[in-house]
Amino acid sequence: MSAAELSRRRRTRWPWVLGIVLVVLAALVVAGELVARAVVAQQVRAQVISALKLPSDQQLDVAVDGIVLPQLVAGRLDALHLSSRKVEIGPVVGAVSVDATGVPIRGGRLGEASGTVRIDAAQLQGLLKITSLPVEKVSLGEGTVKAEGSATVLGNAVPLAVTLAPGAEDGRLVLTPRSVSIGTVTLDPSDDSSPFAAALRPLFSPQRVCIADRLPAGVHLQRLTVEGEVLAADFSADSAITEDARLREPGSCS
Repeated sequence: MSAAELSRRRRTRWPWVLGIVLVVLAALVVAGELVARAVVAQQVRAQVISALKLPSDQQLDVAVDGIVLPQLVAGRLDALHLSSRKVEIGPVVGAVSVDATGVPIRGGRLGEASGTVRIDAAQLQGLLKITSLPVEKVSLGEGTVKAEGSATVLGNAVPLAVTLAPGAEDGRLVLTPRSVSIGTVTLDPSDDSSPFAAALRPLFSPQRVCIADRLPAGVHLQRLTVEGEVLAADFSADSAITEDARLREPGSCS
C-alpha cells in the first residue's frame, strides 16, 4: 500500500475518532454534572437539617437551577429551591417551601431567600390557645380565621364566634377581630347599640402570637394570609444569615 493510500485512510478514520472522543467527553461532563448535583443537594439538605435542628430522617427536597458545575467553580448557586410536605417548627407542623438566590458555597452573604409555611386549622388552633380568645374550634375560609367557643352569660353557656383577619407585625402573628357573634347576635367593632357591646369589647382587641423564639433570629415573618382552608405564613431571611452564626440561633420574643 502506498503512502498516499495510507494517508487517505488515516484522514478517513480521523473524523470517527474525533467523534468518539467528543462523545466520551460529553458523557464524562454529564456524569460529572449528575454527581455534582447529587452532592450539592445532599450537602444543602444536611446543613438545613443541622441549622434548624430537624430530625436526621426529615423529608426535604432540594433542587438547583441551571448547570451546577460552573456554579461550583464560581462559588455561588444561582437559585436553590427547598420543599417539605411536613416540617415541625416548635408546636406547629406544616408544609414548607423556600426559594433562595445567590447562595454562597465557600462563605459570603446570601443573595435573597424567602419561604412559606402552610398550616391547617388544627395547627392554628394550638397556637391560639395562648391568646385571650375562648377557642374550642378554629376554621379557615374566605380569607379569614374563625374561632369558636362559648361565653357565660347570666350563668348560662352561650355559643361565641370571632371572625379575624390575619396579618403580621414586628415578626408576630396578628389576628384582628372583624366581628363577634354571641348566640344569634353579631357585632362589629363600631357597634355600640347591643347590650352585649360592653361585655364583648375586649374580644375586639388584636390577638398577637410571637413565634420568633421558634425560628432562627435571621428569619422574619412578613405576611399572613388565608389561602382556601390553609393559613400561609410568608418569611424572609437576612442576607447575613450565612455569615453571622448569631442569626442562625433561635430568636427571641422579648
